[in-house]
Amino acid sequence: MDILAGARDFILDILFPRFCAGCRAEGYYLCSDCQSALVFFEHEYCLCQNPSRLPLGVRCRKCARLPLDGLYSALPYDSSLVKKIISRFKYAPFVKELAKSCADLIINHFQLLDKPPYCPKSGWIAQPGQRWLIVSVPLHKKRLKWRGYNQSECLAKELASRLRIKFLPSCLIKIKKTPPQAELSAKEREGSVKNVFACPQSFAVAGHRVILVDDVYTTGATMQECARVLKATGARQVWGIVVARG
Repeated sequence: MDILAGARDFILDILFPRFCAGCRAEGYYLCSDCQSALVFFEHEYCLCQNPSRLPLGVRCRKCARLPLDGLYSALPYDSSLVKKIISRFKYAPFVKELAKSCADLIINHFQLLDKPPYCPKSGWIAQPGQRWLIVSVPLHKKRLKWRGYNQSECLAKELASRLRIKFLPSCLIKIKKTPPQAELSAKEREGSVKNVFACPQSFAVAGHRVILVDDVYTTGATMQECARVLKATGARQVWGIVVARG
């Protein structure tokens, strides 16, 4: 299988050569020089619009009412390079393989935190007896058919492997089609995602702490609604992980 995978990758590299999203260097989707130029978040911040920094796990009164228990975001979305990376991951010509580069960015962020949740030897740091799952924000079936893959699911699979946590595919499903979130205001986004997600695997989620993966967190409407559904089905906690925060 490894030989076949190597041959496939070799042929794909010839037909569709890789170019860095930053400097266009051949052979990479994101070269080490461009990655080292990115300014990573070294702290975590409130989930609400208040930009104040708080200790990890501590939330302001407004955030305390939100379904999501916390959020790890590697980079600010206002970086032009970050926007290019996310765009190539989500829009044509689609680069599914960017999931690995995006996972690298998140791991780098973990290693810079004051109190990192990740350690290379043991993976995700959790108290004995705690049960964790990784799930992804779903796409509607029509959007999935158009893109050919769910970028959040690809990233979640990659992180599950790196963090050594069980990935639960199709844990969340999107039962209603919504307009592209980028075209909506914050208020419109919040209304558009109400009751559009379902969790058909509630039996597998109940009693677990869940890591919810997406590419970008802007207003938070989508991730908050997903977290609400997961908690309604029995999840003990829901923590978000994204590449970038707007």
